Order: sequence, then C-alpha cells, then structure tokens
Amino acid sequence: MNTMQARTALSGLTLAGALLVGSIAEAAVTVRYYNRDSKSYEMPAKCSGSSYTVKFSGSTTASATIQGSSPCVVKAPGGEVTLKGGENIEIKDGKIIIK
Repeated sequence: MNTMQARTALSGLTLAGALLVGSIAEAAVTVRYYNRDSKSYEMPAKCSGSSYTVKFSGSTTASATIQGSSPCVVKAPGGEVTLKGGENIEIKDGKIIIK
C-alpha cells in the first residue's frame, strides 16, 4: 500500500467513525417536564426493545433525557405514555400528561 492509499483508507475510517458517533449521539429522547408532585419519580421506559429508567425530580420544571431510540414507552404510576422526544409534559398524581 502506498502513502496515498494509506491516507485514503485512514480518511475513510475517520469519516466512518464520525458518522457512527453522530448516530449514537442522536439516540436519545429528551422531554421538558413540570412535576407538580412533591415526590420524585423513577419510571421504567422501553425504547426500541431496550429498557431504561427516566428520573423526574419533585416540584420541578426541567428536562429529562432517556438514552434510547424513539419512540419510548414510559410506565408511570398513572398509566403508560409514548414519548418521541421534544414533548412538554406535566406530571400530576403520578400521571404523565402531554401538553
């Protein structure tokens, strides 16, 4: 392999690595939430067949990120909800309401 072939191969590997990292970085679902309850919650979530946990702090407005691919089904005490990312949600009495 000459120097030019080696540079081309290295450039191709670098590009492939950058694309892989970019696609991994996008594998998350982020929502903005307002938890009216004083209680904090940790709720199980299933995203594209993988299991995760999402945490919501009590009496707080914040963002929560689930590190899985969209859509994610979150099991709240008040019932299940499907999140795709970008939603504004409210939590009241353990129930998630999409606004």
